[in-house]
Amino acid sequence: MTTLVERLDLTALPGVRNRRNSETETVQFAQAALVTAKQEGLQLAVRARYVALAVIACLLPILNPSWQQLYYLVLLGLFALIGWGQARVGRVGVSRVELLLLFCDLALLTFVAVVPNPFGATYWPVAMQYHYGNFIYFFVLLSGATLAYSWRTVIAVGTWTSALWIVGMIWVWWQGDRNPELTARIAAATGGDHNLFQLISPSSILVSARIQEIVVFLIVAVTLAIAVRRSNDLVIRHAAVERERGNLARYFSPNVVEELSRNDEPLKQVRSQNVAVLFVDIVGFTAFAAARTPEEVVRTLREFHAMMEQEVFRHSGTLDKYLGDGLMATFGTPFAGKDDAGNALRCAQAMMAAADRWNGERNAAGQPPIHVSFGLHYGPVVLGDIGLTCLEFAVIGSTVNAASRLEGLTRALGCALVASDDLITHAKAELGSGDAAFRPLVAQAPQMIRGLEQPIAIWTQARAGLL
Repeated sequence: MTTLVERLDLTALPGVRNRRNSETETVQFAQAALVTAKQEGLQLAVRARYVALAVIACLLPILNPSWQQLYYLVLLGLFALIGWGQARVGRVGVSRVELLLLFCDLALLTFVAVVPNPFGATYWPVAMQYHYGNFIYFFVLLSGATLAYSWRTVIAVGTWTSALWIVGMIWVWWQGDRNPELTARIAAATGGDHNLFQLISPSSILVSARIQEIVVFLIVAVTLAIAVRRSNDLVIRHAAVERERGNLARYFSPNVVEELSRNDEPLKQVRSQNVAVLFVDIVGFTAFAAARTPEEVVRTLREFHAMMEQEVFRHSGTLDKYLGDGLMATFGTPFAGKDDAGNALRCAQAMMAAADRWNGERNAAGQPPIHVSFGLHYGPVVLGDIGLTCLEFAVIGSTVNAASRLEGLTRALGCALVASDDLITHAKAELGSGDAAFRPLVAQAPQMIRGLEQPIAIWTQARAGLL
């Protein structure tokens, strides 16, 4: 036994693997969700940028129809190119190339807003650039940043924009007054009203207005950063929900998972209802495993379980648990259906067919066949969570015990499947007595089942090779 345990990969055991990898899986799910959200956000941001640039490109000639607007159209092309580059290099985490492109975005916009058009026909004071209100275009870049970047990056956009705007303001101040005579005439016209002079003077920087722009932009950037952080938290929570949904899909059929994703109350309610129970087991697996390596044993079990679980889900069943070389499945949990008994019988027969195909493949590979047995019963069970901290959705009662013992009865009767008359009766009521599922079945004399007070009538189905 010690040698077998040493040779087994313990990380393959569900309990050990779940304990070791729970935190890692959570991080991986969150990381995958953020990667997906980042890529989707980048694509959306690029599309929004292209639309915004197209709108601006159409608006410029309308507002100022002149050939000098071609200069700004070229710059709009540069903005489009930068956006394309950001979409190509963008990824979750710190990307210096991506941050560099983002900074180039802001620097280019600062240049456009502060530096006069070199192809312009007029020679106005540089400070006249502030009279156009071009700072509002920074909000376009900020809004795009919220679609694709982390909240820290949005804060960085706000900070970098403020710093660049201050640098631009210092550069404008350094240029001096290009037309002092015009400034003097405006000063004389305002009659010493300093505030009015600052508002209309072409050489005025309007420092208070520039500070107001910076403060408002920072407030908006911080607000949007908070919104982005909340959005990221929602993405992570959504990833956790999807992971829980994936975990449910390991046990329940897809239609049941869909229902449970909307309402998990049925798992919490302790109740009694009629259920079809199916037990599946490999005959003689102990002797099979003793003659083979642990790796081959585990590989065989994985192939077997994969086939069986596929049929359980395909027939709207619930995988209750694996039982070493077998499994237990229920039909009608957590929700009773209209064909539970019929689905259980069809599922068992589909499993038999799958096992026959598998044995054909094993025979072609020179491997011995695997014989599988099935036990089916229908009756009342108790459903509900058991456990304190580690909960399990349990199906318990004499119906479960009887199904297990019916499966064990296949050895004595030399057949593949034993089903109770209760299950067959309900299956005929659901499917119709003429259904093909009942043709291979043979009625047998009532059998005494341990745990039941009275003998129960049973039906059997032979193995494919014995038909």
